Amino acid sequence: MKTRQLGNGLEVSALGLGCMRMSYSDKPTDKQQMLTFLRQSVEAGMTFFDTAEVYGPFTNETLIGEAFQQLDKSDLVIATKFGFKHQPNIGPTPGEFDSRPEQIKRVAEASLKRLNVECIDLFYQHRVDPNVPIEDVAGAVQDLIREGKVKHFGLSEASADIIRRAHAVQPVSALQSEYSIWWREIETEILPTCEALGIGLVPYSPLGRGYLTGAITKQTTYDKSDLRGWNPRFTPEAIDANQVVIDLLASIGEKHNATSAQIALAWLLAQKPWIVPIPGSRTLSRLEENMAAADIQLSTEDLQQLAQGMAKIEVVGDRY
Repeated sequence: MKTRQLGNGLEVSALGLGCMRMSYSDKPTDKQQMLTFLRQSVEAGMTFFDTAEVYGPFTNETLIGEAFQQLDKSDLVIATKFGFKHQPNIGPTPGEFDSRPEQIKRVAEASLKRLNVECIDLFYQHRVDPNVPIEDVAGAVQDLIREGKVKHFGLSEASADIIRRAHAVQPVSALQSEYSIWWREIETEILPTCEALGIGLVPYSPLGRGYLTGAITKQTTYDKSDLRGWNPRFTPEAIDANQVVIDLLASIGEKHNATSAQIALAWLLAQKPWIVPIPGSRTLSRLEENMAAADIQLSTEDLQQLAQGMAKIEVVGDRY
């Protein structure tokens, strides 16, 4: 598979694999099936894997650690995250932050054990902690890098100002943020900041939580545990308002003998050479479909048509 570079010296496959839904999901997954799938993904050419301590919590990191335990990990890049407060008997919980330096170091030690690695390839702050200066966060990760426990520093959903301040202390290799045909808010300030500083972008939800695959219609129903069931972007009104883009993806896909999902991913890859999307997959067929997007060359006409279609997207509700 083709590769791309995040920041200074972090080479990864052109697409990564978002692992969250393997153990932090609206639908239960079979552990043995996921272990097999993760090993198959390496055989297929995937080298970049994204997890976090909060996924589970803890079980997603443990799953990856077990799947890759017997493999040569020298060509693999495993990214994990810190930044949430730990509740007694529960662990990290989204929405409550804790990026104190001592907490970052405790999380790193625990993640190293669960992942069965000697060094974390890419260590993200999962969400910015308003109570801890970003300079202190960057300094704590810098200490871990000097100790040989972390290789690269990353941020997630950070503002341009936070990115610049962190980067001044410890170079940031990658920013993880939502970015897709459907959500492009970061184009105004975040993307130019990343480009100026040489920071790679790792878009999560590059397929709009499944919306850009074309499989979602206004008749689609969701299990009560499916986050999309209460996401305003998935109401029948929102789906009706933005159908123009779904139709356009399908039309361009026909020209390239590709799926709508592949065209949506190819659009992302065409934006900048330092963008590496991490769509989530749980089956080999879907993984291979996504990976094939790296070989699709969209024409200038394709990109112009997509730009015209995106201009018609109506923001109905927010992301969450």
